[in-house]
Amino acid sequence: MVLELKFTLESVEIPEDCNVIVGQSHFVKTVEDLFEVLVTSSPSLSFGIAFCEASIQKLVRRDGNDVELVDCAVKNALRIGAGHSFVIVLRNGYPINVMNRIKAVQEVCGVFAATANPLQVIIAQTDQGRGIIGVIDGGSPVGVEDASGEAWRKNLLRDVIGYKR
Repeated sequence: MVLELKFTLESVEIPEDCNVIVGQSHFVKTVEDLFEVLVTSSPSLSFGIAFCEASIQKLVRRDGNDVELVDCAVKNALRIGAGHSFVIVLRNGYPINVMNRIKAVQEVCGVFAATANPLQVIIAQTDQGRGIIGVIDGGSPVGVEDASGEAWRKNLLRDVIGYKR
C-alpha cells in the first residue's frame, strides 16, 4: 500500500480590528463550551466560532454573537478543513483576555495561534483527511529592540492598552 502526504498552506482571513484564535479540540460540544467561555468573559466582546467535526456528520459547527464574525470563522474553518480544529474570530477584546479560559475547556487539546497578524496555517493532507502541522504568525524579526523600541512597547502596554501601570 502506498500512502501519500501532501502539504498545503492556507491563509486565514482576519477582519479589521479583529483577532483570531486557531486551535484543536476533540468533541462536538466544543462549540457550545467555547461559546460559554467567550460570552461570559466580557459584555463587549463580539465573536464567531467554527469547529470542524471529525467524525459522524463531519460538519462545521458554528456559534457566536456576531453574524459577520461567525461567517468569517466558518470560511476560515472550511479553508483549513482539518478535523477537530476550531477558529475563533474576536472583536472588542484580545486573545490574552480569554486564552486561559479557552485552554481550560475540557475538550481543547491546544492552541496553534492567537493573533491579529497575517496568519498562515500549514496543513498536512492524507487520504484520511487534513491536519494542522503548525502556523506562520506575522513576519520574521528584522532586528533587536533598542531604547526607542522599548519606550514604544512600554507606552503601548501602559498608556494605549492599559495592561501595565
